[in-house]
Amino acid sequence: MPEELSRRLGTTDAVVVGLSAMIGAGVFAALAPAADAAGRWLLLALALAAVVAYCNATSSARLAALYPESGGTYVYGRRRLGPLWGYLAGWGFTIGKTASCAAMALTFGAYIAPDLARPLAVGAVAALTLLSVYGVRRSAGVARVIVVFVLAVLAAVVVAGLFGDDTVTFGWFSYTPLAESRSLDAWYGSAPSPPGQEGADVWGVLQAAGLLFFAFAGYARIATLGEEVRDPARTIPRAVGIALGITFVVYTLVAMAALRALGPWLLARSPAPLAEVVREAGAAWLVPVVGVGAAAAALGALLALLLGVSRTVLAMARERDLPGVLAAVDPVRQVPRRAELAVGGAVIVLLLVADLREAIGFSSFGVLVYYGIANACALTLRPDEGAPPRPVPALGLALCALLAATLPLTSVLAGLAVFAAGLAVWLVRRRTGRTGAG
Repeated sequence: MPEELSRRLGTTDAVVVGLSAMIGAGVFAALAPAADAAGRWLLLALALAAVVAYCNATSSARLAALYPESGGTYVYGRRRLGPLWGYLAGWGFTIGKTASCAAMALTFGAYIAPDLARPLAVGAVAALTLLSVYGVRRSAGVARVIVVFVLAVLAAVVVAGLFGDDTVTFGWFSYTPLAESRSLDAWYGSAPSPPGQEGADVWGVLQAAGLLFFAFAGYARIATLGEEVRDPARTIPRAVGIALGITFVVYTLVAMAALRALGPWLLARSPAPLAEVVREAGAAWLVPVVGVGAAAAALGALLALLLGVSRTVLAMARERDLPGVLAAVDPVRQVPRRAELAVGGAVIVLLLVADLREAIGFSSFGVLVYYGIANACALTLRPDEGAPPRPVPALGLALCALLAATLPLTSVLAGLAVFAAGLAVWLVRRRTGRTGAG
């Protein structure tokens, strides 16, 4: 019988784990493309993204308490819906989080040196892949240090953006963007909107919510703690709610600061929006601090993502849903070296052909499909299995499908193409396996 992990984590510990996974580089990057889609309705899109994240996290938490195993929705899909759905969940996670790796690497490059963002991103992925291959992992202590530092940086951004420049007219829909090219008339819409802002409607809000969902990614880390927390059926759902609530409050304040300092259209066009917020608010001395905060968050998230994706690849390879050669574990360092090298190589290839916004959209599509399957799995749970209130996974499934469909067209088409390729691979491997067995 396999040895079980110690149940030593309480609610506070689980909340810290969730915050360290969610309060990361996503908020440094996702606001710009979301503002491009939603315009002045950015905060509404953020609230919608938080609702989707809550539904998805609740469903995942109940499933994790029932199946405390590595693999997440890949395992739940296989157990509740059948091998194909588990495979599609694993495939969606792998492609979505591979794109997330690329987005985190590009965020790191954009805040350190925008003109060298791509080569810096490639270098970061190569270096962290080598570190993970040699068994170097980010400890829980380092994770806590990073999340505290990033929260401090975001607090500085909020203070500068909302109260900087000594011209505060703060109030809901009554503040004036500080950037000189915007006026009160333009903010309220009585003057012509700049290019790209005329279509900020329901579709734009939905598209922005899908992009902002990227910034909430990480709450599933709580759901994977089923084997390590005390009373997981009660602790995990509670920790999910608390961590998501704190994250939503932080992100809302950051978004309000960005809107006040830049207005939606300059925010939409900034490669490093939070650095631009403090610069516009008259606190240019904070720009290097914001850059360091974004870089630290991006590198921490990138390392965690590389580790997580490679472990999913390992689990799928063990089930022969991916080539079995990727299931090898290094006998000395006890790490899936081949899976880690394959993931790192895939991220580098993606970095060479995609930009930050494309990576965020592509990642959101894959991960929304992944959580859509998780919600479908949760709908099959019985009350004695810890089923959540039925409207929660039902709403989560519907919103995942809706937001995935309203992402930028290039993201949707690329995502559908990759899922179609994955389905073809599954069918071929299944047929080949049956033929071989016969």
